[in-house]
Amino acid sequence: MSKILTLIIAGTLASQALAQSPAPKNAETSYQSGLAAEQAGDPVAAGNHYRDALKIDPKHANARYSLGQLKLTSASIATKGREAKFGSVMIPVFQLEEASLQEALDAFGMLIEKQSNEQVTPNFVIQDPKNLLAGRKVTLNLKNTPSKGVLQYLMEQTGAKARHDEYAIVIVPR
Repeated sequence: MSKILTLIIAGTLASQALAQSPAPKNAETSYQSGLAAEQAGDPVAAGNHYRDALKIDPKHANARYSLGQLKLTSASIATKGREAKFGSVMIPVFQLEEASLQEALDAFGMLIEKQSNEQVTPNFVIQDPKNLLAGRKVTLNLKNTPSKGVLQYLMEQTGAKARHDEYAIVIVPR
């Protein structure tokens, strides 16, 4: 009788341990999580998910290919992620009257930092060796506009264009 009782107790403890342990990951699930991380602009997380998939299934061809491609494209993926994060910040009110482009960008940058709780801190770099943008003035009165839209209006009024680089938003004359 004591052997049966011991087996029942051991079986109960084993089933409880299995119920409390996390479910085993599936290689395809890890791979799909990697794709989602890429779409979100996070190449580090994507790489971690692809490596997890390969630990589970070393023959997972899509994870192996995506990890290789990630080495080539991680900088552009991260840049797109920062651009999307920047563009999603809502600016409740943005008012300027006859401000220079530099003044407008300084005010805009501070407002983005404030509205994003310092999660987005844009670096603006003006590349204008011929000073074509120096005399341009900006007058705007915008409400509830995504920062991407505010930047677009700033660029239109000054005859400039913006390019999202790895570490900064570069402003150049059109």
